[in-house]
Amino acid sequence: MAIGPVQLVVLGFNRPNFQGEIRKELHQLRDTDQVRVIDVLAVQKDAYGIVSVLAQSQLSDEEAAEFGAVVGSLVGLGAIGQDGMTVGADFGAQAGQPGWMFSDEETWDALAEIPEDSAAALILLEHRWAISLRDAVERAGGFRLASEFISPLDLIAIGLLTAEEADAIVSTDGYAV
Repeated sequence: MAIGPVQLVVLGFNRPNFQGEIRKELHQLRDTDQVRVIDVLAVQKDAYGIVSVLAQSQLSDEEAAEFGAVVGSLVGLGAIGQDGMTVGADFGAQAGQPGWMFSDEETWDALAEIPEDSAAALILLEHRWAISLRDAVERAGGFRLASEFISPLDLIAIGLLTAEEADAIVSTDGYAV
């Protein structure tokens, strides 16, 4: 199973107005094999403090088990070495259900602290579009030195974007700056 670069995206929402747009966009990105949602945990707390939780994944059961095994073996390898790799793979293959990547107590403690009338989402995205680029870089003997997303405010600071252009990006694309 070829796994693309994985990114954790943490989002916050004040007075959320969910209409299915985010889910629709994630499905469209999956349909075109650009990204795949490995795991998502969304928590919404209404104005009365009532909490709703959504855990989802775009991985099939087979993909979840395979992905879990790969991640588990890497974690086991890093923690205990070669013996840990097998134990981690077995654990990961069994754990690959929606929400499993965010099932630790610290994650739930942080999400419980969100204010009333707000929401938070943890999304683990696999960048499928980058697999062939990563492989080409590796074949050329290259490796990643750094990787960051740059906000519109940073582009203003270096003169590549005007304040008006940044405002237009924020208002039309919803980028958080």
